[in-house]
Amino acid sequence: MTIASTPPTPPTPPTQPMSSPIPPALLPPGGQRLLVIMAHPDDAEFICGGTIARLSAEGWKVSYVLVTSGNRGSHEAGMTMERLGKIREEEQRDAAAVLGVRDVTFLGYNDGEVEVTLSLRKELAFAIRRARPDVLFTFDPWRPYEIHPDHRNVGLCALDALAAARMPMYYPDQLSADFSEHRIRQVYLFSTGQPNHWVDIDNYMEKKLEALHCHKSQVSAEVDEIIRQRARLIGVEHGYTYGESFHHLALR
Repeated sequence: MTIASTPPTPPTPPTQPMSSPIPPALLPPGGQRLLVIMAHPDDAEFICGGTIARLSAEGWKVSYVLVTSGNRGSHEAGMTMERLGKIREEEQRDAAAVLGVRDVTFLGYNDGEVEVTLSLRKELAFAIRRARPDVLFTFDPWRPYEIHPDHRNVGLCALDALAAARMPMYYPDQLSADFSEHRIRQVYLFSTGQPNHWVDIDNYMEKKLEALHCHKSQVSAEVDEIIRQRARLIGVEHGYTYGESFHHLALR
């Protein structure tokens, strides 16, 4: 009697470990429009350029508003404020293009002279109503021991403007049938001493550095390792090679 042999069962291939999904850059509900309000050219690239590059790559429409043109940020002999302001505005536009930022607005205040005023609040409320962002990035004005007055005051004025922009009786001269009040519900404060949100920028570090090097009047080749080291320190506790941090505010 012939006995049919059963073919051996092939060995089960070893289970491949599943890679953890990359968490979203921003918390729900997210959105598609981001407004970044900063004090000087290069602020955003230094502090959160990787996050901005990532959001742009994910399809967000990113807009910048710069309160000053950084027209005092030079030690070069013979440099003037007028000339430096033009240089730094052009550098900022180039850096924004690298990161995929679609709109850059300069308000024209002098570097080092930004104060918390009603006039600046009104200008920033208009910028919010014009851009109609889902999310706002700006300086944390309550960071302990922040010595730069422009950083503190831009953060405060941006948050004051956020509160004003949502109410129709604030600056009604800005409103029309095509231009209404606007409410932002998600704020991420950068340059913060109390981070509660971290963003994985592993895939966007090179883009961040490329944008930083557009600020030729401000940076040298040595900046790369400084920026990498800072981002490593932020990312390491969260399993990222490189990270950026924020203090997230969810508003009603």
